[in-house]
Formats: sequence, C-alpha cells, structure tokens
Amino acid sequence: MPDIYHFEDFQPGQIFELGSISVSKDEIIDFAAEFDPQPFHLDETAGKASLLGGLAASGWHTGAMVMRLLATGLLNRSSGQGSPGIDELKWQRPVYPGDTLTARAEVLASKELRSKPDLGIVTFRVTAANQDQTQVLFWENPILFRKRETAG
Repeated sequence: MPDIYHFEDFQPGQIFELGSISVSKDEIIDFAAEFDPQPFHLDETAGKASLLGGLAASGWHTGAMVMRLLATGLLNRSSGQGSPGIDELKWQRPVYPGDTLTARAEVLASKELRSKPDLGIVTFRVTAANQDQTQVLFWENPILFRKRETAG
C-alpha cells in the first residue's frame, strides 16, 4: 500500500475498505433541522407514520457520513484533485438512530486524460451497509488524481 495513492495505483476491481460510522438520534435531528427539515427526519411520530417506518436520517446525511469515510479512508491519503460530479446515487434503505454504516469503494475504471496529461480519472462505486449487512446507499462517481511522475 503506497503512502499516497496516485492515478497509477488504481486498478479495476480493487476494493478499499473505508471504515465505519454510527449515527445517533440527535445527529439525525440536528442534520435534518439544518439541511433537510422534513417531518420524518425531525420527529419520531412523523417518522413512524411515513413510509420510512420511523425517524430516519436524511439521504443527504447518509451521503455526508459516507463521504467522510471516503475522505478519511482513502482520499486524504491520495493525490485526489476533486470530482466532476456523481453519475448515480441511490438511497436504498433508511438509516435509523443507532445504525452503524460500513463503507467500501470499488474501482470500476480508470483512464488517462488527453486534455490534462498530469491527471487521470478513476471511477468508483461507493457502497454503505448497515450493521445487518443491508446495503443502504451506493453511488458511482469519477475522481481526478495526479499522476505519480507529475506530482510534487
């Protein structure tokens, strides 16, 4: 494992285990109050009456937690230069207070960029599962990385 991951270090099929994070009722409510103030993210009674079946984290909160794991588990140890966006994002199951999410990133593809010869682009499929190994989220997105010979 390199100290810093560069474009050349990523191969299709490679999997990175990103770690785990737990979420509390207070964290769910605090995030929702600021960023996604829908009743089923703020109130247990409203959550139970919804399709979610209980107080549940905003999908954006779930995504933010998984993004933290991607950053601390991989990107902060890389020559990453950002991403042009997310190609696909699915919130597959609700995330409830007390859930622990474990995330991983699989390399789907990598290619050099003719327009930016010092960079390459790596496409990942990022997934998160709860403590019951039920997948709750996935996304696919490209991320730009510096090439080793041009980093510095």
